[in-house]
Amino acid sequence: MLDLAILGLLQESPMHGYELRKELTAKLGAIRAAISYGSLYPTLRRLQAAGWITEAAETPVTAEEVPALTSRRGRVVYKITAEGKERFAQLIAQAGPETYDDTGFGVHFAFFARTDQATRLRILEGRRRKIEERREGLRDVLGRAAERLDAYTLELQRHGLDACEREVRWLEELIANERSGRAPTVPQTGTAGGRREDNSPPPPGETRKERP
Repeated sequence: MLDLAILGLLQESPMHGYELRKELTAKLGAIRAAISYGSLYPTLRRLQAAGWITEAAETPVTAEEVPALTSRRGRVVYKITAEGKERFAQLIAQAGPETYDDTGFGVHFAFFARTDQATRLRILEGRRRKIEERREGLRDVLGRAAERLDAYTLELQRHGLDACEREVRWLEELIANERSGRAPTVPQTGTAGGRREDNSPPPPGETRKERP
């Protein structure tokens, strides 16, 4: 999934590692993109060794951009190669079980604009089955063992069930849009700060903040 995310971002423009980490967080969300420099740079070296990315140049680095315990060397800028674009096309076309899990689905969904309709639909349907299975498991726990759970554990199970039900509704709407050839509806921001007015769930792995 990290390969897919990096190659996808580098198709937009060349970036150095610091920019890549920021863009991963912006595109995928802070939880899924909690990538340390210890995992990002080995991945970049591996992609470079495979011929999928290459170094473009070095740019000066300012003091505030230097992570703790690292040197102030120039920033290596990475760009995608023709082979890397072919590899990205292969990865983005995958629709197996790994694309239904929280991380896999989140990364693929972030690049749905570059994914063909048939693949998008397979991933959405697979994700819906995954969440429906999770929902039924939570219902089973609440039905069989609710009296043995303490109040906080019970509330956590209910919270998980509610999140699953909301995500299933969200996925069903997306699937209906895909089958009819419509793009997702952009919600109107009717309140200060651009907050969403619809009831769609937050991305997998994140929680919605309640409005006051």
